[in-house]
Amino acid sequence: MQQPDNNLIKTNFKYKVYAQEDRDILFALEYLKNGNQKDSSLLFEELFLNTLNDEYLLESVKLKFALKEYENIVNLVESNKENLKANEDSILKIYILSLLQMNQYEKAEIEISKLLEKDESEANFELLGNIYIQRAEFVKAKELFERLYEEKKSANALISLANIMFYDTNEKQKATKLLQTYVTMNGCKNIVCSKLLKFYEEENNLDGVILVLKRTYYDFQESNETETRNKIYNLLMFYLEKKGINEAIAFLEESKANDKKLLSLYRDNKQYEKAYFLANKLYEKSLNIDYLAQIAILEFEMAKDKRKVLDSVIKKFNDVLTVLDNHVYQNYLGYILIDFDIDVKKGIMFVKKALEKAPNNLAYIDSLAWGQYKLKDCKNAYINMKKVVDTVGTEEEEIRIHWEKIKECSK
Repeated sequence: MQQPDNNLIKTNFKYKVYAQEDRDILFALEYLKNGNQKDSSLLFEELFLNTLNDEYLLESVKLKFALKEYENIVNLVESNKENLKANEDSILKIYILSLLQMNQYEKAEIEISKLLEKDESEANFELLGNIYIQRAEFVKAKELFERLYEEKKSANALISLANIMFYDTNEKQKATKLLQTYVTMNGCKNIVCSKLLKFYEEENNLDGVILVLKRTYYDFQESNETETRNKIYNLLMFYLEKKGINEAIAFLEESKANDKKLLSLYRDNKQYEKAYFLANKLYEKSLNIDYLAQIAILEFEMAKDKRKVLDSVIKKFNDVLTVLDNHVYQNYLGYILIDFDIDVKKGIMFVKKALEKAPNNLAYIDSLAWGQYKLKDCKNAYINMKKVVDTVGTEEEEIRIHWEKIKECSK
C-alpha cells in the first residue's frame, strides 16, 4: 500500500491558508489506511488546490500513478506547473513517466531534458534512456548508458546497458562479458549477478549458471542472510545434479555445505567406501541413530563376503530398531534374516511390520514372498510374487531368481 510522507501533518510551508486542512489530511490518511487510494488521491488533490502546497500534489500523483490515471496526472501537472516548489523534481518525474505510458515520447524527452539542465543525476539519465528504448532508438539508448556507466560505474547503468545489448542490439556475448567482468571485480552480492544468471539461463548455458551460483554461494557463505544463502544453495544443487552427480559431489566435498546430502549422493553413486567413512563421521558427531542404520547398510553392501559381516550388521539393525520404527530398516533386516536363513520367521515379522506402513511397496512384498517360499508356503509366496512380477516384470536378476524358484515350488 502507498504510504504517505510523514511531513504531511507538519506546517513547514507558507502557502494559502485552508481552514479544513488538518481535517482533510486526516481523512486522506484514513482513506489510504483502508486501501481507498482513489478517494485519498482526490482529497490530496483538493488539499493541493486549496493550499498550493505541492507536498499534497506529490501524494496525489503518486496515488494516481498507482491507479494508472496517467491522463489525469498530465492534466493536473500541466495546469499547475507554476505552483511546483519544493517537490518539483519528484512530481515532474511522475509526470514524465505518465507521458511515457501515454506514448507521448517527444513531450517526455523535452521534459526530461529540462530536468537534466538542473540535475544531471543518474536517475534522470536513466529516465532519458528509457524514453529512447520506448521509441526503439536502441543505439542512442546504448550510447547513453555506456557514457553513464563509464562515469558512474553503477550497477544500474551496467544492467540497463547489458539489457539493450542482449535483447535489442544482438550483442549477447558482449553483454554477458560485460557482466562477467563486473562480477569478477565486485563479487556476487549484487543485482548484476542476478542479471548474469538470467542471461545464462536464457542461453541454456549450464556451466555459466553453475559458475555464477557457486560464486554467489561463496560470497554469501559467511553472511547472516541464512534464507538467501539457503535459496542459492538449493538452486545451485538443482543445476549441479542436472549436469551430473559427480559435479554435485565435487562441490559438496569442496564446500562442506551439506554432509547429509553428500552422504546421499555417495550412496546413489555407489561410492560406498566414501559413504561409509562419512556416515561414521556423522554418527560420531551427532549420535543420530539413523546414521547407524546407514552404516549397517553400507557395511553390508561393501562386503565381498557378506556372511562375514552378518553378525555386525544384524546387531546394528537391532540397536536401531529398538529406537526407530522405520519400515525401510525393518525390511532390510527382515530380508537379511530370510535370505541367509538366519531366522526366517523373525525376518517375516520385520517385513510385515514394514508392510503395515507401506502396504504397496513391491520390494517389501518381494521380501515377504521370499520368506514364505523359505517356509514352504508356496501358495502365498506365488500370490505375492505374482503381484511384483505383474507390475515390474523380471528384468531385475533377484526378482527373476525369486520368481523362478517360487514357480517351481508351486507346481
